[in-house]
Amino acid sequence: MLTIKEKIAYGLGDTASNIIFQTVMMFLLIFYTDVVGLSPAIVGTLFLSVRIIDAVTDPLMGSWADRTTTKWGQYRPFLLWLAIPFGIISIITFITPDFSDTGKILYASLTYILLMLVYTAINIPYSALGGVLSSDPQERVSIQSFRFVFGMIGGLIVAAGTLPLVKWFGNGDSAIGYQYTMTAMSILGIVLFLLCFAGTKERVSLPRPKSAPLSADLKLLWQNDQWRILCLAGLFLLTGQVLRATLAVYYVKYYLNAEEHITTFMTLGMIGSILGCALSQQLAKHVCKINAYVVLQLIAASICAGSYWVNEHQLALAFTLFFFWSFFLQMATPLLWAKMIDTIDYGHWKTGVHLNGLVFSAVVFFIKLGVAFGGAFAGWLLAYYNYQPDTEQLAATRHGIQLSFTLYPAIGSVLVAFVMRWYILDANKVKHIHQQLTAKTAQPID
Repeated sequence: MLTIKEKIAYGLGDTASNIIFQTVMMFLLIFYTDVVGLSPAIVGTLFLSVRIIDAVTDPLMGSWADRTTTKWGQYRPFLLWLAIPFGIISIITFITPDFSDTGKILYASLTYILLMLVYTAINIPYSALGGVLSSDPQERVSIQSFRFVFGMIGGLIVAAGTLPLVKWFGNGDSAIGYQYTMTAMSILGIVLFLLCFAGTKERVSLPRPKSAPLSADLKLLWQNDQWRILCLAGLFLLTGQVLRATLAVYYVKYYLNAEEHITTFMTLGMIGSILGCALSQQLAKHVCKINAYVVLQLIAASICAGSYWVNEHQLALAFTLFFFWSFFLQMATPLLWAKMIDTIDYGHWKTGVHLNGLVFSAVVFFIKLGVAFGGAFAGWLLAYYNYQPDTEQLAATRHGIQLSFTLYPAIGSVLVAFVMRWYILDANKVKHIHQQLTAKTAQPID
């Protein structure tokens, strides 16, 4: 049984991760289009290409982490080694160089690639760490609930603090404002990663995979049919979620004509996310995690699609619906990550090989593909609807932003609910797998 203190320490790692992840989701597109001066079509293509490169490195990182052995454990040392590099690269990504248009594109591409690579290198081991803190299935849901509550607190810091800090630090110069804001947030992230390292302990001793080429591990991984279902769910979920989150600033500024309320809108969404994550564990105690996950996705899709019929004068309704969309969507998130751990045990039971880091990294690969597609679609849709920064938008552009923020993201959650029909690892199945794995481990060696 983990102490509350250790669960909080583990959660602080996701606070640190989300300070960057949520900044990228909420503000990087508008930073590139409205501060750096890049076209949304170019940024959309940049997001897709860089994030696909980043996603390809996930299985490599997971395989490496699975084979790591140090005095600090298998996954924890990466938090210690990479906290400072992660902070430094986060800062330089939000610097606006005085280059030509081509130079700005090259600088944005290079720094964004570095940011995503170092994010992978620290976040994959951090995610896998959650699977070795405890072997109890119910405790795993609790661990993931703490993780995502504290992760959403990182998002809350970003939502509530970014634009006010940019304004305060920049004093009219957004480029300087973003640079100093990211410096402050990166320092905070470094401290939180180090606290996560110091406050957690790896208790579950996993069998190290034998030395084998990555291709052999991937063949074993492909035999895990439940992993494949979660991969599709992660892809569809993040495509819709990132599309909506990326366009939230544009929706408030240009469709609702309420630029002064952007911070309030984003903050309400993050508060809803935190409350949803906090209640996830209680939900999992009383209902089937699979059924709960499907229903939550359908509720989120309904709220998202229903937002299309909110007109630009109904600010209170728009804010309320965004709060409840965030609440129900994020209530499902810890359930998804707890399912990832169940699929690791399922794969071990089915193939005889335990691939903790690789399973996490491979699911995250598809999640990052979703992030890539969601961010790319956001940029491409803005370009398609003829978005022009910092000016009054055409009626067709405003309608395009409305569509892209409401109906299009809802499709992602509907597809998630559809593919989860084939997921079979309910509580009874997971219990049966644990019993068989325990019995196999306890057998005497002749």
